[in-house]
Amino acid sequence: MALTHPATFDLEAMRAEVQATYEQVAGDPEGIYHFHRGLDYAVDYLLYDRDELEALPIEATQSFAGVGNPHRIAKLPFGATVVDVGSGAGTDLLLAARQVGPAGHAIGVDMTPGMRLLARENAVRANLIDRVQVRDGLAEALPLEDESVDVVLSNGVLNLVADKVKAFTEIRRVLRLGARIQMSDVLLNHDLHEHERANPRLWAA
Repeated sequence: MALTHPATFDLEAMRAEVQATYEQVAGDPEGIYHFHRGLDYAVDYLLYDRDELEALPIEATQSFAGVGNPHRIAKLPFGATVVDVGSGAGTDLLLAARQVGPAGHAIGVDMTPGMRLLARENAVRANLIDRVQVRDGLAEALPLEDESVDVVLSNGVLNLVADKVKAFTEIRRVLRLGARIQMSDVLLNHDLHEHERANPRLWAA
């Protein structure tokens, strides 16, 4: 499977398409989209713990659009610094903040303004703003210092990234020695045609 976009690919058009889609989800989570969303979906299909999700603000879980459950891989260490790449409205970010405790830090990185605003508001609603930060950024250029993170989380985001090699290089850069990545994502079992890979709307889908 290709790890980078075609040479003729309009990267800015793709990012704009993805951003517009998730800006719409931030403002209208009950709208009609091509992907599943919400608390019941997360519990019934992705095996999240219902009690843990119901303890979060509904504004976070109703916009949840992940494709798996990275928290099932391992519990996050108490006091850890965790970054959620593509944090959206904050479901995984707030779960991480609860796990790492008051001595830890949960940093969300997202390129969509509406989602960043929603995540910050949800951190306030959840009384977790003391350990949560939300930053503007891309997976290919994480706004983090070298070797500053204990765990990188990602849920259904890296498939939307045009240059996956650069994204994984960035993840490696920010991870401390002995740290780890916990991710869920979409994989294809065959390569797409060149015209499909060059279509920004298909990347956003």
